[in-house]
Amino acid sequence: MNKRILSLALPNIITNITVPLLGMVDTAIVGHLDTHGSSLDYIGAIAIGSMIINFIYWNFGFLRMGTSGFTAQAYGKRDLKESINILSRALSIALLIALLLILLQYPISLLTRQFIENKNSVLDLALRYFFIVVWAAPATLGMYALKGWLIGMQDSKTPMYIAILINILNIFFSLLFVIKFKMKIEGVALGTVIAQYGGLITTIIFWQIKYGKLRKYINLKESLNLPKMKQFFKVNTDIFLRTTCLILVTTYFTIASSKMEYPLLAVNAILMQLFTLFSYFMDGFAYASEALCGKYYGAKDKSNLKKSVKYILRWGLIISIIFMILYYFFGENLLRLLTDKENVIQASKDYMIWVLLIPLTGFVAFLYDGILIGMTKTQIMRNAIFIATAAFFIIFFSLQSHYGNTALWIGFITYLMGRSILMVIFSYKTIFST
Repeated sequence: MNKRILSLALPNIITNITVPLLGMVDTAIVGHLDTHGSSLDYIGAIAIGSMIINFIYWNFGFLRMGTSGFTAQAYGKRDLKESINILSRALSIALLIALLLILLQYPISLLTRQFIENKNSVLDLALRYFFIVVWAAPATLGMYALKGWLIGMQDSKTPMYIAILINILNIFFSLLFVIKFKMKIEGVALGTVIAQYGGLITTIIFWQIKYGKLRKYINLKESLNLPKMKQFFKVNTDIFLRTTCLILVTTYFTIASSKMEYPLLAVNAILMQLFTLFSYFMDGFAYASEALCGKYYGAKDKSNLKKSVKYILRWGLIISIIFMILYYFFGENLLRLLTDKENVIQASKDYMIWVLLIPLTGFVAFLYDGILIGMTKTQIMRNAIFIATAAFFIIFFSLQSHYGNTALWIGFITYLMGRSILMVIFSYKTIFST
């Protein structure tokens, strides 16, 4: 079981780590544009443009998660016909959403102008980036569906190869358009679009080579069966609401930080990068949970379902302890990699205790997301995060006048711990009852 978990988790961890490289590459390229100081404007524009795109795509993460859970169950039942129906269903919905995003790009830009100040015309540059990158929506959302399907089919290596390829294509074409054709921010955006479509085309080729025999099961009419679509949307609605709460907490964390005295915004932003680093590893094991638990749940193999949950939680605890040790002994070194501002580093030390608690209080929440998505018991995940999100805001607003930034961290740790405890309690009977 350990070997199986690691074979699924490690490629997913590598895939997760490559995700921020896209933004880093774009930022590095525009950071060297011009010689008159305007490169800072381009860096800000890429940051805002990426934020707009990521905020939109993050809300449609259910296309991957919901697809992986349903596919893993079909895999466990050895129902190849249904697994193809699930893929067709997910791709149809992904294409529809992508077309809507392209059609709504101008209203989205107008809405963005209501919330973001156009200082030094940086927002204008960001929207120039957005208006090009949004045309990659069919490829990006299509790959969400394909990645979810591949994970459900117990294949985590193909998404890893594709993620690496996308980064290589992005670097090559962005540099080509910016350096050779002097296209500036438009060149970076176009490079990203080509990389996304290159990734989609390569994924389709991989699929054809590895799963081409399953084409005979393609039946669009059956895949869009109304009862199945209702079930698909019910699960994905729960995942969407869960993601909305997650965005609400993390976004408000930044908003609240921005209202505090200098340099607490920078302090919290840097410390949250340590949370993000931990999340890349836990998400890898969460994806493994989706695949394994979905397979055993679909196969009605209660014994291996219980066993997989126990082994996955054991791995989660081990990784959490490693991260706690890493943050305790090398926390300051990690902070110095992220900033050279001595006042920010010194101020961060006052809140490192909360960062130490993140792995221990949060690993169960990450892993149970995967376990419950694999079993498509998403209402448990939804209900737990509703309560935990409410707890975050209640604690912060109750304590902020006396404890300031500490109240924010207490609320966040309570949110993580609340999700962990509630999901275990709510799902215990479903997973461990005989």
